[in-house]
Amino acid sequence: MFEITGKTAVVTGAGSGIGKAIAVLFAKQGAQVEIFDLSADQAKAVADEITAAGGVAAWEAVDVGDQEAVKAAFARVKERRGRLDILVNNAGIAHIGDAVSTTEADMDRLYRVNIKGVYNCLHVSVAQMVEQGGGVVVNLCSIAAQMGLADRFAYSMTKGAVMMMTLSVAKDFIKKGLRCNCICPARVHTPFVDGYLAANYPGQEQEMFQKLSEAQPIGRMAKPEEIAALALYLCSDEASFVTGTAYPIDGGALNLR
Repeated sequence: MFEITGKTAVVTGAGSGIGKAIAVLFAKQGAQVEIFDLSADQAKAVADEITAAGGVAAWEAVDVGDQEAVKAAFARVKERRGRLDILVNNAGIAHIGDAVSTTEADMDRLYRVNIKGVYNCLHVSVAQMVEQGGGVVVNLCSIAAQMGLADRFAYSMTKGAVMMMTLSVAKDFIKKGLRCNCICPARVHTPFVDGYLAANYPGQEQEMFQKLSEAQPIGRMAKPEEIAALALYLCSDEASFVTGTAYPIDGGALNLR
């Protein structure tokens, strides 16, 4: 079950964290993985890791906020693979702040990556999928789109937009063989978390890590591999009846607080 052998999958922001975990798992399950990341070094490193393990991968250094760059990258994927079966819109950036402390520059930066970046990839890939008879899209959203989170004003705004883009694409293209869902994680232990703790709580990293972990009712953060497993299911044929859905993977955060 959950094999995606021979399918071409683009995973954005796949140079680290959740995106990397998705790319590695998809390759293990037989996909030809195209790694998009702003960092060429990180993208290449993940592609090399996959190919060293016997998988199939290529990489593109892409700024998802730049539509022309996105168009060019997807064109190269089409040249290499001939088709596009799966898009995972994972690339995104975080921000901490409320409506007062969030600056205009913060808003513009979050919009460019988290909203426009998702749109750019949808704009290019959905047209190709429809032309070839169908495909699957998974967008990385957040429980921030479903509940109030303190000091996540701009970030929550962008994830609310991702959820609505998901539902719009699912509805508009349901008769054209395309499925679109989003995943809504609670806190996931990624390099961002470690960097945030090191920058804001030097010398207290372990204490604050424990505090953030215990904020989840289940008592820990998610692992990137757990998010990847849900993404694999949603992109597999076993999920062929699932579309227009926002899947929480939240350790009880939405309903058990």
